[in-house]
Order: sequence, then C-alpha cells, then structure tokens
Amino acid sequence: MDDNVGARIEQWFLAYSSDIYRFLVYYTGRTDIDDLVQETFIRALKSPQQTEIANPKTWLFAIARNAAIDERRRKKLISLLPETFLQHLISRDKTPEESLELSENKRMLYDIINQLKPSYRDVLILRGIKGLSSKETAEILGWSEAKVNLTMHRAMKAVQSSRQVSVMEAMKNAVTR
Repeated sequence: MDDNVGARIEQWFLAYSSDIYRFLVYYTGRTDIDDLVQETFIRALKSPQQTEIANPKTWLFAIARNAAIDERRRKKLISLLPETFLQHLISRDKTPEESLELSENKRMLYDIINQLKPSYRDVLILRGIKGLSSKETAEILGWSEAKVNLTMHRAMKAVQSSRQVSVMEAMKNAVTR
C-alpha cells in the first residue's frame, strides 16, 4: 500500500467518520454500527479508484450504504436458513437431544442445498454461507454481478419453498402415522 493513499484515507476517516457513523445509524436504525464504519473505510482503502475521487464524502457514503445493504442481505439469508444450522458454531454445550435435532436440521439443509440447480447451489454457498461479496462471487463463477444477485435471489426463494415443502411433508407424515 502506498503511504500517500493510507494518509489520504486516514485524513478522510478523521474528517468523515462521524458523518458516516450518523448516516449508518439512520440508514440501519441501529447504533451498534462500528463494524460497518470500519468496513466502509477498509473498502475505501482497497478500492482501485481512490485516486480519482472528486468528492470523497459522497463516495464514502455510497460505500457505507453498500456495506449496510450487504450486511442486511447476509442477515436475511441467515434468517431463511434454519436457526439451528448456525447455532452449532456458537455453542458446543448441547444436550444429546439438541445435538440430534441439530444434525437432522443440518442434514435437511444440506439435502435442500444439494437438490438445487448447480448455479443456485454455487451462489448460495459462496454468497450465503461463505459470505463473499457479489463481485467476488461473480469473479469466481465468471458471471456478471447482476447475474449473481438475481441467481442468489432465486436460490433463496427455492430454499424457502423447499423448506416449506419439507415441513408440510413432515407434518403430513406425523398426522398419518
């Protein structure tokens, strides 16, 4: 990294970080957005076009907005996934019954993902589970970002409808037994 670029980003941080913070508080409706502020300046630091910025404040606001949108999408995907799928990463102190239920839900999620079209499966794993950005996913798959976003949207709908079908089948089996 060029020292000049780092100094410029540091100056922008000192000048605009409180504005970015307030913007993100209003945009997200939360006050715990320090990570998003940090993400904004990290993205600015990594940007190849940072030397051509005419108005850094508006550019940083655009980056902050995109960071907030990306975080919201990640949270939305997590909310579509079964709650117990990610809980095993947080706590390892489970009762045997909880562990069995977790394995069944995890297996059900893996089954649903494996039944998806390959393109849906690829995007869901890269964006939703691995947390890559649209741009990174597009580079990996050789697609445009628009195609990645559209495919991700369709994949989430497919997962949601598959979960509903699985729940309906389980309820029908429980009633008929």
